[in-house]
Amino acid sequence: MGVTAIYGGTFNPFHIGHYEVLATLCEQVFIDKVLLLPDRLPPHKEYDYKIPDSHRIKMCEIVCEDFKKAELSLIDFSRKGKSYTVDTIKILREKYPDEKFIFVCGGDMIVTLDRWYNWQELIKLTEFLTIKRADQTDEEFDFNVERIRNLGAKITVIEKDVTDVSSSELRKGIKKELLPKRVYNYIKEKGLYNE
Repeated sequence: MGVTAIYGGTFNPFHIGHYEVLATLCEQVFIDKVLLLPDRLPPHKEYDYKIPDSHRIKMCEIVCEDFKKAELSLIDFSRKGKSYTVDTIKILREKYPDEKFIFVCGGDMIVTLDRWYNWQELIKLTEFLTIKRADQTDEEFDFNVERIRNLGAKITVIEKDVTDVSSSELRKGIKKELLPKRVYNYIKEKGLYNE
């Protein structure tokens, strides 16, 4: 049984913080594969993409080329409605019955897990992996991770300094140093995020 990490997000754009997380996941010996899974319609965000989904998908394709373990999955684009994690996991488990899945989420998201749609079922279907955000204090993060673990969730924490990037701020003004080089080149070539 292989271990597959599911790394979802809007990736709008796919910035250096996302890239560092993906690299960290691919470095983990216990992870065999990383499914990069762009959201079609995330339940927790306003839909302010400004660009067609095809460009977000292409940015994900570009970064997957840098990592042997990374693979693009468009599973969220095969269904209607909001992309609830519990539904995604069910579909993946049906499609890959011999895989063990670990759902990757940021330190800001893991601490709200008990407010997610159908979270009680979700924690029975998958384990979780999280990386603490730079703007979180150790005390706050550790307390909340322990609180969620006490509800029954299995959580692996990876200690890693990841560049803190605001996607919404980046959409207002593209900064070369906050993007993987080939993603930056693609954005410039296609004229994306121009006001």
